[in-house]
Amino acid sequence: MASKSSKPTLYLVSPCYNEEEVLPTTYSMFTEKIENLVKQKRISEKSRILFVNDGSSDSTWSIIQGLAKKSKFIEGVSLSRNRGHQNALLAGLMEAKDKCDVTITLDCDGQHDINAVDEMMDKYCEGYEVVYGVRNNREGDSLLKKIFSEFYYVLLKSLGGEIITNHADYRLVSSKVLNEFRNYEEVNIFLRGLFPLVGFKSTTIKYNQLDRTAGKSHYSLSKMFNLAFDGITSLSIKPIVFVGLLGLLIMVLSLINFVVSIYRHDELWVAANLISFLLGTVLTSIGVIGQYVGKTYMETKHRPRYIISEKTYK
Repeated sequence: MASKSSKPTLYLVSPCYNEEEVLPTTYSMFTEKIENLVKQKRISEKSRILFVNDGSSDSTWSIIQGLAKKSKFIEGVSLSRNRGHQNALLAGLMEAKDKCDVTITLDCDGQHDINAVDEMMDKYCEGYEVVYGVRNNREGDSLLKKIFSEFYYVLLKSLGGEIITNHADYRLVSSKVLNEFRNYEEVNIFLRGLFPLVGFKSTTIKYNQLDRTAGKSHYSLSKMFNLAFDGITSLSIKPIVFVGLLGLLIMVLSLINFVVSIYRHDELWVAANLISFLLGTVLTSIGVIGQYVGKTYMETKHRPRYIISEKTYK
């Protein structure tokens, strides 16, 4: 691989799921950025844009194949089925790591400001191995999504998760880091929380989140909740500790209520409310612990996190 004093080879890695409306617009933005950086002799001519088709049901993959024939800077891989945003990102990174010096992951909808790539590359040339893109704003997000996002970052940090606030997978990672990251083999991945665990010299840059260039977001509120829960259960065991402490607290309160109810001869009313509360707590506790058990079960199977079915290159 090239040293940081020479022209590094850059791969832009962008996952795509049913993005036939977006790709005809954003591919030209990405290509123009790569071409300009090549002309400025800041990156190698071997630099590429790698689109990862995440099992799309529309014409996304055929569009990527057409773009790859049209431009030497575009490559594509297609997963055998939809595996989700995080696994699609991982597939692209693992495909790119041996062909480049540095990768930058970004969404294909145009919301990640492509011009922030310049500053990321500046930081890389200064010696940083990981550069996190941090949003200045949240254009296009609903009020509910904004509130949930802020609450989530606070919650995850309070549970011990190492995460960059307002970072959404717009990130530069060197091949040196990726070569170490490949040793993280867990099936339930949450990249925003895993990369800080790898270490290496890192920094942040700020960018303005833009509106989608076309189409509608496929990242529903339910998918956001699922990703958030995966992040918590993948990075912290504190929810289980909390459940244990809650059980202890309820046991103590139950004992106190039992003594008080006997003293006041009001056993029936207290018992009815207490039983309802205990049942709810038990079911919630079983649900939280079950999530951890289920994830452990999936990890023991060692199933592949993704399967690449097609490539636009050999």
